[in-house]
Amino acid sequence: MDHLPMYQKQGMPAYKPGLDRILKFCEYLGNPQNSFASIHIAGTNGKGSTAHMLASILQESGYCVGLFSSPHLKDFRERICCNGVMISKKFVSDFVSRHYKFMKVNALSFFEMTTAMAFDNFRARKVDIAFIETGLGGRLDSTNIILPELSVITNIGRDHTGFLGSTLKQIALEKAGIIKNDTPVVIGSWIPETRAVFEAVAGECSAPVYFAKEPLAESIYPLPLKGRYQRFNEQTALKVVEVLRKKSWKISSKSLTNGLSNVIKNTALRGRWELLSHSPLIICDTAHNEDGIRIVAEQLAEEPLKQLRLVLGFVRGKEIEKMLSFFPENAIYYFCQSSLDRSFPIEELRELTQDLYESVYYFDSVKKAIAQAKKDAHQRDLIFVGGSTFVVADIL
Repeated sequence: MDHLPMYQKQGMPAYKPGLDRILKFCEYLGNPQNSFASIHIAGTNGKGSTAHMLASILQESGYCVGLFSSPHLKDFRERICCNGVMISKKFVSDFVSRHYKFMKVNALSFFEMTTAMAFDNFRARKVDIAFIETGLGGRLDSTNIILPELSVITNIGRDHTGFLGSTLKQIALEKAGIIKNDTPVVIGSWIPETRAVFEAVAGECSAPVYFAKEPLAESIYPLPLKGRYQRFNEQTALKVVEVLRKKSWKISSKSLTNGLSNVIKNTALRGRWELLSHSPLIICDTAHNEDGIRIVAEQLAEEPLKQLRLVLGFVRGKEIEKMLSFFPENAIYYFCQSSLDRSFPIEELRELTQDLYESVYYFDSVKKAIAQAKKDAHQRDLIFVGGSTFVVADIL
């Protein structure tokens, strides 16, 4: 698989927009994407959490449930799961061996290969329904060849602006590209500017549009995901369940409650406001863009603590200065560089930040940074690890 361009490692050079290659590959495979029902999920933030909640709920309802998500944290096979069980190593190796020549000749990207592999695996495992996350955007994303039961757009924020546009309206239009003719669409959160885009596209497609409710101050369900942003994802999932019930999917109140309370157990979701230690308190989160970091920083500000210690690293192409502006100046900063090729180099991070804070340290690895933070920490301190999915991956 190494020859296939991978966005996770290479960024923009690996991005191959357009559906021609994936359509050709899936036709060659016998169009496995047409062999199961699906839910298509796009959005700037919350795709993964929402998809995992819904997968858990449908699993508790007795269905065989596929889940395609990205990126992975530790193991590539995390991307393709069925009822919480990862795709087998044998299926991966056999798929690549059988179709290597086709993929190379047709210059497929890593994500196109992975998308087709997921479809083929879900067909082989005879799933009843699969939750399919877009990789980037929506309109030109490789996943956008499915004909889903319904589409979901969790939210719109400024991320991947080099690909999707610089305004929220432009980004919303790209995400709205997953809306299909006569197919319901659920919108998680919105502002008037983006709502107008969704309503216009849905109208053109004769697609019923449903807007999730505003989140409650506290969840009425025993949700083990404690990030404040999960209240938005929960409301999106609840609206999806409401629409699925209208489409005759059998989801009882008990299955709904159990699905939400067992989401980590059923799907192995990690890295979302995850508690790693109690003394000192260590929390990690994969938030990696302006909107996600802002909400995380707001929640950190409400935590009772003696001293906040931030272990942070980033990838290239992000608005690092904007994200840092949400964190307090009186925190102690441990900047680091993850093992990912696209990581923002620690020396460049030093140049960017060395005059901004009183207490700041720099490390060429995440493990060195967290080790120093733990060594320095008082029992009542809080250590937060984040800034990038791949920083979190390096400590899990």
